[in-house]
Amino acid sequence: MYDYLVVGAGMFGSVFARKAADAGKKVLVIDRRDHIGGNCYTKQQAGIDVHWYGAHIFHTSNEEVWRFINQFGSFNNFINAPVARYKNELYNLPFNMNTFHAMWGVTTPAEAAAKIAEQRAASGISTPRNLEEQAIMLVGQDIYEKLIKGYTEKQWGRPCSELPAFIIQRLPVRFRYDNNYFNDRYQGIPEAGYTALFEKLLAGCDVQLNTDYVADRQRLSSLAAKIVYTGMIDQYYEYRYGQLEYRGLRFDHQELDEENHQGVAVVNYTEAAVPYTRVIEHKHFAFGTQSKTVLSYEYPEQWQPGKEPYYPVNNEANNALAERYRQLAQAENKVLFGGRLADYRYYDMHQVIAAALETAAKELS
Repeated sequence: MYDYLVVGAGMFGSVFARKAADAGKKVLVIDRRDHIGGNCYTKQQAGIDVHWYGAHIFHTSNEEVWRFINQFGSFNNFINAPVARYKNELYNLPFNMNTFHAMWGVTTPAEAAAKIAEQRAASGISTPRNLEEQAIMLVGQDIYEKLIKGYTEKQWGRPCSELPAFIIQRLPVRFRYDNNYFNDRYQGIPEAGYTALFEKLLAGCDVQLNTDYVADRQRLSSLAAKIVYTGMIDQYYEYRYGQLEYRGLRFDHQELDEENHQGVAVVNYTEAAVPYTRVIEHKHFAFGTQSKTVLSYEYPEQWQPGKEPYYPVNNEANNALAERYRQLAQAENKVLFGGRLADYRYYDMHQVIAAALETAAKELS
């Protein structure tokens, strides 16, 4: 009946479906949830687009990706400038001269660099073996203790000394007064919300929600010549080599009868005693002027089967296990794999789009 069955109506699946439909292919997209958009899904509440599964701030320097996604919705000029809260102290993120001034009272890049170098030397670390040591080498002991340690250990559910160093390497550090979190040329939020953007991406495709591929694999697979699978790769292979680890998230969405609660879209709570990692005030993504506001408290948790997997735990053991599953996937003739869960890699949205466009170009050429 179909040329392609796309399992998952998130970013990878929807972009591939769009390209396949544009190429004249008949496409069925299924998702086990009751909505399209995957974790990018936005839901209207009090006239505000609520990012139901956490903040999704689009950013890219890839011209092809930016041109592609703008076909399906206009983006505003939102700039991500989060704030970190440690007890009653507030610091700008990413780590920049505003952060260094608030932490140490320094006013010049040379003073900030000297302070970090002093703390780096005092640590005695030469080659970082884990996230803790990498963070101290990057920004010094004070910033590590106040702004990294508690937040990261909540996020990953284990001590920083047991986490790989590369996790912290993607955090920007700047010796200038610049609170723009991303260095990318393009940044913003879809003005009509992500759900409206996905509706346009999937126009012309058949879509079935509340449809679990794993529970009805044989019948669903028989509907199409090929399958595009974006779910957990270990689950696809029925955990043949064992389960991969993921981190989960729980969200507490609260509507408040006030116009402006925290004054910024994202506040990170970095001390270990606070159980949530961050609070999102969604109206600030769209410069909202509504009389009410909606907050989302984000609680990391250990992933369990039946819950949503959010982050792959890319340590040495999991990466080795994932590679065994990838080898199985590479031998498939009828199935294409893509996205964060199928690749078992952390991706930003623009990276997922680029990967989906590349996969579609190879497949449909």
